[in-house]
Amino acid sequence: MSVGKLAVLIPIGLMCLIGGAQAQFDEGGKTPDQARVGQPPDAEFHMGRLAYAARGCAGSRGWCNPWWAIDYPLAEAHFLPALARMTRTQVAEDSRAVTLDDDALFDYPWIILQQPGRGAWHPHGAQAARLREYLRRGGFMMVDDFHGENEWLSFLFAMQEVLPDRPIVDIPDGDPLLGIVFELDKKVQIPGDRHVRYGGMRMEGPPHWRGIYDEHGRLMVAIGHNSDMGDGWEHADDPGYPTDKTAMAYRFGVNYVIYSMTH
Repeated sequence: MSVGKLAVLIPIGLMCLIGGAQAQFDEGGKTPDQARVGQPPDAEFHMGRLAYAARGCAGSRGWCNPWWAIDYPLAEAHFLPALARMTRTQVAEDSRAVTLDDDALFDYPWIILQQPGRGAWHPHGAQAARLREYLRRGGFMMVDDFHGENEWLSFLFAMQEVLPDRPIVDIPDGDPLLGIVFELDKKVQIPGDRHVRYGGMRMEGPPHWRGIYDEHGRLMVAIGHNSDMGDGWEHADDPGYPTDKTAMAYRFGVNYVIYSMTH
């Protein structure tokens, strides 16, 4: 893996780092692999979820998870076995939750940031510097499930503090990300479950597949705006969710993972 070993230190307890998230999980949700937080990755690829403090919770099927884990555990339960089946990558069975304060962040070359808009995600100071260091040292962050112009502006302001010298641009046609395993169509929009059930597939805007590149042309941050890849994974077994959208969510996810493992 070109990313290499980013760090070897052990994180401290997750719930001490994210404040009120435990109370939110106690309402019925589940947290990504809390029992084994503090251990190194279990496999060549171990999905990391970026945990952050946020008010409120949401979810489906009776869970009320923090915004950063809104589609856990079913997104992982469906996508990770598919990733292992579609590639030769050794894949851990579950995700790990990491925060920007964890030294363990640097053990996970691929992290997913969910719901930065509704969760009002905005790292400041030392946390912004930690994420900048993570990305500069070879880390890859996938951003998913935020919608509309207000949520876009919230995320934009956050990333301007994290990477003030790097612009957010549309991922260009011909980028290696779009064909590294599957040929991806940037016109595809992956709906959230709520858009399918209550909105008649009506989304808050057109899909935007954007990214942040380093000075060498490596994609550090892949951004899916007005799409919900996590719901495409989570609802793969739901007869009410369109199977073609789940298939595309799998393909996008596989490409993001393999790109991060090879660049």
